[in-house]
Amino acid sequence: MNIKKQSLFALILMLTVSLLLSACSSNSNSNTAKGNADKGDLLQQVKDKGVLKVGLMGTYQPYNFLNKNKQMDGFDADIAKEIAKRLDVKVEFVAQEFSGMIAGLQAKKFDAVISQMTITPDRQKQMDFSDPYITNNVKVIVREDNNTIQSVTDFKGKNIGVGLGTNDETYLRTVLLPKVGNFNIKTYDDVITSLKDLDAGRIEATINNMYAIKPVVEQNGFKIKAVGEPIKSDKAGIAVRKGNPEFVKKINSILSDMKKDGTYNNIFVKWFGEKPQD
Repeated sequence: MNIKKQSLFALILMLTVSLLLSACSSNSNSNTAKGNADKGDLLQQVKDKGVLKVGLMGTYQPYNFLNKNKQMDGFDADIAKEIAKRLDVKVEFVAQEFSGMIAGLQAKKFDAVISQMTITPDRQKQMDFSDPYITNNVKVIVREDNNTIQSVTDFKGKNIGVGLGTNDETYLRTVLLPKVGNFNIKTYDDVITSLKDLDAGRIEATINNMYAIKPVVEQNGFKIKAVGEPIKSDKAGIAVRKGNPEFVKKINSILSDMKKDGTYNNIFVKWFGEKPQD
């Protein structure tokens, strides 16, 4: 091969390598951009979509439920609507049984859970939480004619109802069972069914807070009552998928502003008939 041919061959080789490197770099940048978009902060994603998708049970009056117009209503729903309003987006509610709430959030079925999700160490390993937006005192609930159960220490040997997948269920299984002694736990997907069973004598007690059971009791005429002092106080937060610090920060800022300007107080009084204690 003469010198001219060698030079031409070398030039062609250099151009080919250069083009290949350029293509690889382009694909790499494209993939990186796509990866960054997939991992982009949820706050910007929600703003870009113009919609905040909120997961809630829809069966937990007065916190979240379908009203007579088949629209999502309640304390949680109003909190969600106000947050969406201050984000300048629309709100879209996604009904989900509580037992599947964490999985639904992680599968991106919704952007946030605003459905009385109690903040616990175990849940904090799976989700990130806003600051607490409500505190609920949990009490023992029995039939009006039941005078044998006055506290959780009387649960031994009894049939006790609780919401499936709730913090109350975890409390019964991990705290009370070892402490009190063996009792049977029956789980439910909604509050009204558990109270129906309590009223009918199919279970002997349940645990819940009075805000949750009051409207159900009034509407159905259940003959039940709360006994003893609160057994625990639960703080609920707004749950989001891990890795979205800016979104959590913005929610906390909105909740703080709502409390400062009186909006939170008005929503609380609307649904519970009294001012918040904290």
